[in-house]
Amino acid sequence: MSAPVVVLVGPMGVGKTTVGELLAERLGTRFRDSDADIVAAQGRTIADIFVDEGEDRFRELEREAVRTALAGHDGVLALGGGAVLDATTRELLAGLPVVYLTMEVGEAIKRSGLNTARPLLAVNPRQQWKLLMEARRHHYTDVARVVVPTDDLTAEEVTEAVLEALGLKQSSAQDAAESGISGSSGGSGDSGSSGKEKQA
Repeated sequence: MSAPVVVLVGPMGVGKTTVGELLAERLGTRFRDSDADIVAAQGRTIADIFVDEGEDRFRELEREAVRTALAGHDGVLALGGGAVLDATTRELLAGLPVVYLTMEVGEAIKRSGLNTARPLLAVNPRQQWKLLMEARRHHYTDVARVVVPTDDLTAEEVTEAVLEALGLKQSSAQDAAESGISGSSGGSGDSGSSGKEKQA
């Protein structure tokens, strides 16, 4: 199976899941979230894993979840905010269409108030968010093919920006048009094959 068509990275609360789902819809593919994979496999929340077993154990689970997803998913993939801290994960991301979604602390406060159930923001969330970003920003930048700011943008606008930055916007529109033609006239096998090749 081929690698993901888009990989989203960025801080917690930036909208990776929402944008990822919109991207998958636009590209006619599937969406997957590495954090959701961990929760499903463990049968408990990420916050509970942190409390019960600590951050180191969570990072081990995260590393394996990301490795599995990168090897077995050819759609849109969103990674947890701290996934890029792992050197092995960064190596696996090399050469992939990674998009770093950015936002400033003011935007983070506006979106979530930094008071959601996130274990790394339990104490002094504003300061903790800044410290986390200082530790992670260069890793996000290093693995990213493109950087897309999200401040003051809707999820739909961010989705459009990602498609344009990766050169997928035209392919997305053309695939939709071909799908419409196929639906009205029966289409051809060659047309469907072309659409899949553009998404790969």
